[in-house]
Amino acid sequence: MSDYAALQEHLWNLGSTPNGVWGVKTSYSEPTFSELLETFRRFPGCPQVDCPRAAIWEHAFPNSRHIFLTRRNKVRLAVSWWKAAKTQKWSREQGCDSPSIDLSDAYSYEAIDHLYNEASMREAGIQEFFSEGSIVPLTLVYEDFIQEYEETVKRILDYLELDSTSVTIAEPYYAQLADDVSEVWVQRFREERQQGWENRGW
Repeated sequence: MSDYAALQEHLWNLGSTPNGVWGVKTSYSEPTFSELLETFRRFPGCPQVDCPRAAIWEHAFPNSRHIFLTRRNKVRLAVSWWKAAKTQKWSREQGCDSPSIDLSDAYSYEAIDHLYNEASMREAGIQEFFSEGSIVPLTLVYEDFIQEYEETVKRILDYLELDSTSVTIAEPYYAQLADDVSEVWVQRFREERQQGWENRGW
């Protein structure tokens, strides 16, 4: 789409719900994030020189609110990521059976270690973006979210200045994918990752 004004309008329409709230889920990685901002820089009225990254984003999507979802246990995150990559199953609806896939030879220390490091670097990247723009996001922690699902959803609604008192919170649509295979991989990786350490972290 060569008309960037039309592209901006299309994105607004594409991501808007009937109550007028626009939302997008994104993950920080390079060069994708920089390429995305370069596209947004072409939107009408955006300064072309010395415009901070956060200002480009705000110009593309005025009155933005940022919600940052993190996971404390990066080992479990990396294992989940690698397992999903091997099975090509990134989500599972509640009530649906887990796919029967042979993962007996799928464990890879190198792959999980790479994803463990990548997850940390991606979080550092998005935190740098927030710091540059003096953005204080609503920070949600995955481990807390699954324990306090309804309370967390209401926190999000309050943050967005939407009604959190009369709304009915539906049950989670997706079920967790972690299983016995995940646990075996987690324990194997943490042992291998700390092999030879005098002071272990876990």
